[in-house]
Amino acid sequence: MAGSRVRRRPQGTDYWPGFVDAMATLLLVIIFLLSIFMLAQFFLSQQLSGRDTVLNRLNAQISELTELLALERASSRELEDTITTLQASLGEATSERDRLVGLLDDRSGAAAAAGGRAAALEGMLDEEKQISQRALAQVELLNQQIAALRRQLAAANAALEASEAKEQESQAKIASLGRRLNAALVQRVQELSRYRSDFFGRLREILSQRSDIRVVGDRFVFQSEVLFPSGSDEINPAGTVELGKLAEAILELEAQIPEEINWVLRVDGHTDSRPLSGTGRLRNNWELSSARAISVVRYLIDRGVDPKRLVAAGFGEFQPLEDGDSPEALARNRRIELKLTER
Repeated sequence: MAGSRVRRRPQGTDYWPGFVDAMATLLLVIIFLLSIFMLAQFFLSQQLSGRDTVLNRLNAQISELTELLALERASSRELEDTITTLQASLGEATSERDRLVGLLDDRSGAAAAAGGRAAALEGMLDEEKQISQRALAQVELLNQQIAALRRQLAAANAALEASEAKEQESQAKIASLGRRLNAALVQRVQELSRYRSDFFGRLREILSQRSDIRVVGDRFVFQSEVLFPSGSDEINPAGTVELGKLAEAILELEAQIPEEINWVLRVDGHTDSRPLSGTGRLRNNWELSSARAISVVRYLIDRGVDPKRLVAAGFGEFQPLEDGDSPEALARNRRIELKLTER
């Protein structure tokens, strides 16, 4: 048994040397990383120290500039005070000079002593004169600039006056054109009224035998029963006869009215207040009145009337001639109206 134990021991695996090597390697890596971290910390602290130094230097320069600015401001105030003092001294020197001149006239014995002081005062006076001359030069420059501005202002005023005169002339021309245009429009309206009277007179001659066709104001009125069956927009045979006469009158009118008068014949459809019955193509009085007006216009176009001289409009039951629901009132409200007017 002892011999078998001795033989088995070499067969086992010893991990301890490998573990020691791994730990040693790990320790070296950690030491290397700590060294790199320390170096990075060192360089970073150096950079921060350099930046602090630059910042301190900049702060010092700002302080110096602030002090220099304060000194400049103080110097400016001192110069202003000096100028004020010199001006006061100039006045005093002038007074003193006048007084000394009087003394020189009265006291020739004190001429030497007063002469030295007068010379000093003369020097101060010359210096003040130089300052005054510089000020006068600046005033002269300002006067020249003001004169230039006045010339520019005068030129601008002249241009404005010319523009206003031109505008007044334009307004006068516009007013004249407006008066002439109004006169022309009035003349055209009068001409159109004359042609309307002639047209309605011609229609009266043609359609005078029908009691259900009449003139109401400036409109020629057909009762709907003359042209259409009840509730329909198809022209009946009797209506085609009457509309044929109307077409002939319109064609005669086209030949008479000058081209420059922009006239149209407006065909207005009207119904009574009773709603449509049934489920036909036309659903309400709006559609019925419009369809009847369009049917009249189409018929006139087929008879040779120029389409640009025709207008169709539907008013439904909302423009009655008479109020009430009596058969007579309803019949009068169902109508086709013709009106000769401008476009």
